[in-house]
Amino acid sequence: MARVFITGSADGLGAAAAQRLRSAGHEVVLHARSAARVSSLPAGPVLVGDLSSLAETRSLAAAANDSGRFDAVIHNAGIGYTVSHRVETADGLEQHFQVNVLAPYLLTALMTAPDRLIYLSSGMHEGGHAALDDPQWTRRRWSGSGAYSDTKLWDVVLAFAVARRLPGVLSNAVDPGWIATRMGGRGAPGGLEEGTRTQIWLATSDDPAALVSGRYFYAQRARPAAAAASSIELQDELLDYCASLTGVALPA
Repeated sequence: MARVFITGSADGLGAAAAQRLRSAGHEVVLHARSAARVSSLPAGPVLVGDLSSLAETRSLAAAANDSGRFDAVIHNAGIGYTVSHRVETADGLEQHFQVNVLAPYLLTALMTAPDRLIYLSSGMHEGGHAALDDPQWTRRRWSGSGAYSDTKLWDVVLAFAVARRLPGVLSNAVDPGWIATRMGGRGAPGGLEEGTRTQIWLATSDDPAALVSGRYFYAQRARPAAAAASSIELQDELLDYCASLTGVALPA
């Protein structure tokens, strides 16, 4: 039995993954953005924290550590691509970057290292702008899909960077596919079982194909990610940038 923490598990892919893991006998700790959402969740442990706040993300990491070490953490929470305008958080950061990239970075840096880390990305990462010359969208003309694609690329970069920096942890990125959720929309062709299969497999399976690190997966198969994600220079630049924003460096 594995002990698994899933961010953004109040609904969508996160909730579906949690349900399937619990049905298989694993211990799952859920995560909700606010206390108001907890009452709608199934019985079981839930940690609360708004990932668009650095202070709340720090508190969430502390609460996660206080609850005990996890075998796997699935970084599932994310802001989608239909946002019509740039949203700045109370920390002065663009919302997509803070929730989709900086929050998983900070949780990774502050939480006791699990055996396995899974970062949800997207096939749209291939259209992301790799260079960190305007990650907060202060100069570029706003594009919700562009901001989303950028962060999903940087999620792969983060997964690969963590795999290199923390060799004792299996760190991988997952494209769940285009799934019919609130984010994906009703017209998406994929279902929840399909959309959660790979991250559950990476979090719990003893299949040798799942016991790897620094890979990008789709449908339980490793596949090439955008070439920029393998750049050690870009990986280190992203880690340094996240450390400068949070004051927390990834442990070596």
